[in-house]
Parts: sequence; C-alpha cells; structure tokens
Amino acid sequence: MAAPHLKHTFANIHALRGGKPELGDLALSDYHLVFRFPPESLTAADPSLKKSVKQVWFAFHIISQCTLRPTPPSSGVPSSIRIRFRDFTYVSFNFAGDKEAREAFEFIKSRTCKLGSVDKLLAFSYRPPPNSPESKINGWDLYDVRAEFRRQGISEKSRELGWRISTINKDYSFSPTYPALLIVPSKISDATLKYAASYRSRQRIPTLTYRHPVNNCTISRCSQPLPGISFKRNIQDESLVSACFSASTEFAGGTSLDMPVESPPPSTADLMIESENTDGSMSDIQKAEDELTVGGTILYDGKTGKRLIYGAQQQNLIVDARPVINSYAMQAIGYGTENMEHYKFAKKEYLNIDNIHVMRESLEKVISAIKDADVSPFPPNKELLAKSKWLKHISGILSGSALIAQRVGIQHSNVLIHCSDGWDRTSQLSALSQLMLDPYYRTLEGFIVLVEKDWLSFGHMFHLRSGHLSHEDWFTVDGDALAGTAVKPGENDGRADHFENAIAGAKRFWSKKTASGKEAVTDADGTPIETGVEPAVAENMATRPKDISPVFHQFLDATYQLLRQHPTRFEFNERFLRRLYYHVYSCQYGTFLFNNERQRHEARLQERTRSVWAYFLSRRSEFTNEQYDATVDDHVRGRERILFPRCDDVRWWHQLFNRTDDEMNGDLNALAATAERVAAYQQASSSSELSRPVDAGTIDVNSNPPSSGAPSRTSVSPTRSPLPPGLAATAAGGSVHAGVESAHEVLTPGTRSPAPPNRNVAAGDPTGTFAALQERISGLSLGKAMFGGGTGGSTGRSSIGGSGSDSGRNSQNELAEQEMKSMS
Repeated sequence: MAAPHLKHTFANIHALRGGKPELGDLALSDYHLVFRFPPESLTAADPSLKKSVKQVWFAFHIISQCTLRPTPPSSGVPSSIRIRFRDFTYVSFNFAGDKEAREAFEFIKSRTCKLGSVDKLLAFSYRPPPNSPESKINGWDLYDVRAEFRRQGISEKSRELGWRISTINKDYSFSPTYPALLIVPSKISDATLKYAASYRSRQRIPTLTYRHPVNNCTISRCSQPLPGISFKRNIQDESLVSACFSASTEFAGGTSLDMPVESPPPSTADLMIESENTDGSMSDIQKAEDELTVGGTILYDGKTGKRLIYGAQQQNLIVDARPVINSYAMQAIGYGTENMEHYKFAKKEYLNIDNIHVMRESLEKVISAIKDADVSPFPPNKELLAKSKWLKHISGILSGSALIAQRVGIQHSNVLIHCSDGWDRTSQLSALSQLMLDPYYRTLEGFIVLVEKDWLSFGHMFHLRSGHLSHEDWFTVDGDALAGTAVKPGENDGRADHFENAIAGAKRFWSKKTASGKEAVTDADGTPIETGVEPAVAENMATRPKDISPVFHQFLDATYQLLRQHPTRFEFNERFLRRLYYHVYSCQYGTFLFNNERQRHEARLQERTRSVWAYFLSRRSEFTNEQYDATVDDHVRGRERILFPRCDDVRWWHQLFNRTDDEMNGDLNALAATAERVAAYQQASSSSELSRPVDAGTIDVNSNPPSSGAPSRTSVSPTRSPLPPGLAATAAGGSVHAGVESAHEVLTPGTRSPAPPNRNVAAGDPTGTFAALQERISGLSLGKAMFGGGTGGSTGRSSIGGSGSDSGRNSQNELAEQEMKSMS
C-alpha cells in the first residue's frame, strides 16, 4: 500500500501490548493509525537504528472499542488511549500530555463513527500498486452464478434435469434481498413463484443452492413461512417445496421407494446410525461409512435379518435452525414454521441454534476473558471463556451442518433449510454442509465461490452484522483516570453506567457553540479541536449495535475446526481464514460492503472498488496448505469425498485471538489425552467380551442392561467396539437432532418407533473402574463440566412443550420479540 497522507504525528509515544512497552512515533492518516518504532528521535541520534525501523498499520475501520483515559499533569500518570480491534488486537498508547491524547482520540473518532456514508470508507480510495500482481487480477470476475450451477449440472439448456434458471428477480423487484438469478424446479412457473412469495418472509422463496454431483440430491434454502396464529397455508408454497424435493427424483426416473433398488457404488452407501457421542458428533457415522467404503461389507438388519438396501430409506428434510419454542412463538406476530400436515412428503428437524443476540453476548464474554491483552502478559480468564459457551455454539452449528450433509450425501435425501429471514443461520448451515459434501469448495477458488454464493448473493447482511460505519458508543472516556489511577488488568474499559452520565455532562461543558451554531469539541483547556463536519448517516446504513453479531465469524470458526480435524483435505490454510476475517471488517475492499446483491449493484462496487479475492489470489503461496492432498478416492480412508466434523473435538481458534494453543486449549487438550488413555484401557479390558460370537454380523453395544430410560442403540459395524462407560452416555443437553433414530429404524422403512421422551439420561455402568473420571471426561463433549450444557446448540429443548430453559425464562411474546430483533 502506498504511504499514507499523514494528518497528525505524535512523537515519542509508548505503545503497550502484552504488557510490553515500545517507544515510537504515532501517525494518523485518513484511514490508518501507523506506529513507527524506534522513534525518529532515536534514529536521528543513532543512524544505525534506521535498519531496524518497523511500522505497524492499524485500519481505523476495525476498531471495536476506543477508550480515552485523560489524567491531570499533577498525577504523574500519562494519559492514554486503549484500543480493541476487531481482529482481537489490543494496544494502549501512552501520551506525554492530556491534550495530545484527546486530540488523537477525537481524530480517530471523526474518521470512524462520523463518516456518514459508506462511500467514504477506505475501499473507495484504495488501489493496489501499479503493475503489482494484485492489480492484474479482477476478483469481481471470479464468481459467475451461471458457471457455478453449470458445474453442478444446471443451465438454461438442462431443464430436463428438473431445474431451471429463473430471471423473475432480474431487477430485484421480486425479492430485494435475493440474487438476480434463482434456480427453481422446472415444473414451477414464475406465476406460481409470485403467489408462493407472499407466504415467505421477505419473499425469500425456496430456491436451490446445491445439487450433489453423485446422487443428484439437493440443498435448498428460504426464509420462514407466515402461517401466523390463524395457521394460514399456501398451496403454491407447498407445491414449490414439493417440487424442490422431487425434481431430482423425477430426473432419475421416478423410482418408487417401494420398488427394488440397485445398490449404488460403495462411496455413496446410505447409512444412519445413532452416535454414541450425543453431543452431535458425526464421528461414528464417519466410521461406519469408512468401514463400508473401504471394506465393502454387506450389511444385514440385526432384528429382521434382511439385507439393508441403500437409498431405500430416503427421507426428505425441512430444517428449521431455530429452537422449537422460538419458532412457534413467532406465530403470535404473523410468522412461524411449517405445519407438517401440509408437507407430508418431508420430515422436520429443529436444530436449536440460538439467535444473533445470544451469539453476540457469547462473543462479548470471550472478549471479557482476553480484554487485558494490552497491559498484561497473563493468559485469558478460563472461567469467563467457559461461561461464554462459544465452543458449544460452534459445535452446535457443526452438528446441524453435519446432519444436513449426512441426509444429502449418505441418505440420498433432499433438504430445505431456513431460520427466520434465511440469511444468518441458514447461510451458516448451507455453506458448511456443502463444505463437507463437495471437495471443490475445499479448494481456494471453490471456497471463494461458496462465500460469494451462499453469503453474498443470498443476502447475508454484512454491513448490518459488521457495523462498518462504527458507532459513538464504541468511543468512551474512562473517568477513573481523571483521579490519576493507572489502568490495571481486570478492570472495565467503560466502567459503570452511572459514570457515562458524568461524561455526558463533561462533554456538554467542553462543548461551546461556534458562530455557525454548531457544537465544537474542545479540550480540557477550552481549546477547540477540529473534527470536521459530522454528516448525517442514512438510516438504513447506520450502525445499530444490537444488530451486530458474529455470524460470519462463526462460519469461519467452524471451517477452522474442519481444517484442524482434516488437515489434508483443504487447499487453503488457517492464515487464509484469519485474513479473510480481518478483511470483512477492514473495509479495504468492496466485497463485504452493503447488505445484499442489489445494494452492491446499485453502488456500482465492481467499478468503484477492488475485490478482496484479488488480494488472496495474488498471494496464493501465502495461503496454500502445504499438507493438502487433492486426491479424492472413496475407497481410501482419509481421501473420501465427504467429511464430517468431530463435534467433541472442537477447540478455540487461538490464532485468531492472538493467543497460544496452550493458553486457550490447554485444559481441553489435557482432558482429551486423559480420555484417550481411559478409552484404550477399557477397550483392552473388554476384549474378552467382544470375542464372543455375534449373530448376523451385528454387535449390540448395549449388551449390558442400560440405565433406566436409556435409548437402545444398535451398531451396524461388525468391528465396532463399545465406548467406555460414561463416554457412551447421553451428555446433558443431547444433540441437535429433534428426534434421533436408531440404525434399525432408519434402515428398515416402516418400523420406526418414536424417540424416547427424555434423552438426557446416562448409559453404561456407573460403578465401573473409571466411574470417578466419568464426569470430568464428559466435559470433552463441551457439556456441563466445562461449558454449561451439551454441544449441540441450545440442546435439550428440541421437543415441543419440553421443560427447557427457554420455556422457563421467557414467555412466547418475549421469544418472539427476540427473534424479531434478529430480523431486519
């Protein structure tokens, strides 16, 4: 980047990070804070120091909290500015005098929360150096919606495949937050789409986002329906959803599920078993699939002795990402969820993923645990990290995405996903499930296409969720410093609310009317400080703190978990995800500006700004995973097309939080190591039991009488070993599935039995040798021991009328209000 046009320079400033001070010069430009060290005063006295001069650039737009700590000269304590950045960098700058600190504070504030419009952000003035590799790449051309769906086998000439490209939204008048081109079933006309649109929130109708290349099954997405308290229905919507589920089946020849079906290749073997890791982990499903793909085992049902027929148990699925009670509470204000009496061709699952407000509060607790990273070298507050339940939320999102991938990739079923408006949780689930299903999306270009398709074009509100124009509440004055106290680890940045009133009064005292009638900000001596004209912000572009939420952050975090667990399956590395996170907030590129495709088109971003993808593609070597193996072979373990997360192996993304693995994950890693040793010992001690004959190639992992109320589980693998007592138990909160089915029930149509009313029960022998360790080991599921519940989102609340904590704390009206606040 070219040298900035400096507006203010402050010499001999101490920067404090990690408790370590560094003397340098601080320069402020229109878009950046630049710290240069050693300072010019030292390099002038000793020219040899010039070789060691370094510069650190901080973009103003990634500031999430800036606190001024003014002190009187008599205190002997320097005035300072503490800044927390969106990338979890924490820095304090100590100034020699109060006037300099206040001047820097006001200048930074004027270049962030007082810009007034999006086109004053850095993206509209940034240009890469001429003739640089980045300047030669047009990142805007990378994603072509027609080319992507052509890759999936869908184009204008392929209506016979069951899908067509509709231009009903070409001018964005049909659904302003949807992309211009929509992929819909061939047999559904645009006229039907118009009638169906009135039944979906913001006219976000069911439309295709992914078609599996092997079995032609699909993932579609939409927003919530609008039945309201009168339980309205819409025949056109029902027809559209039905068509989404039947389009690929009709293309395949309309095979009846009652007719004999040939087995597809082993790589797409259809199987569902209940995971013993009831935190939502798909590791057992993965093991079973591996045993099928590698060994080619012929499976028989343990109860009937019949051979299991692949694909015969197809069951299409409507996924509602919200907690059940929240979905039904929305009916009171005209929204709601599908009445399955009118969608009998599918089953519905609630994933119990909390809304944007819960996720924002969770991240705020994480920030509280690490907020002293500027003044302290000490590790994060482990208690606050646990209370945040951040890993529990990440695990729940992964578990729900794995359910979708399992249905599409293994059970050969079609899935429709929605939450409330279909642009937050829906985008998370849709993108992550495709990442698990399709190796293309695990390449650098493929991941870029995935973000463009399921996040940008489908209208995730990056501007609203990110707060690109900042907010005045993020700039505070800390009053304790006026008494001369120094900042200490553990104290609040903004202090108590009552002090804000005092600051407001001080601000009025320091503000004087200018000749034009506008207020001019002054320092403590009454000297006016020039902050520029404060323009009005368009209401639809103004930052609303309560609408900010780490939705895309969670998607990147979940992707990091997959990358960490499957290090050879991704072309890109961890640093790519970290830099992508940074540029969501840096506003250096136009890619993530505005809330939807229509707004970006109207702002002519492709003409006026650069795309962030040019930055990454021009530096490919920096973001390439050295362990990447591009080979896809479903007959070789570790190279299969589909992959699943281990939801009991979720860890803190410590690099993003600028911490070491030991600081963030030390306790989790130690518990995992202990569990492995316990499992190995118990497996060895039970070898004599495993050696006894079994019938029809099956092993009943509940051969000992289970605890009262424990659901029966049957493994279809002849090589399966029982888990240690306690690890096979149902963790508090359960998985994200609203009703988990056994292998026999799923693989034998017509014999399904209802799920037990209460799945929060323990299995195994509580009096075993390692019973004393069971409670600690159960913490590996990120449940009650460490994170206050199961890992599968807000689990344990998936059944209607349950006694979950939501129903105990909130009335239906309160829940509806919370969900409404997450819809804009």
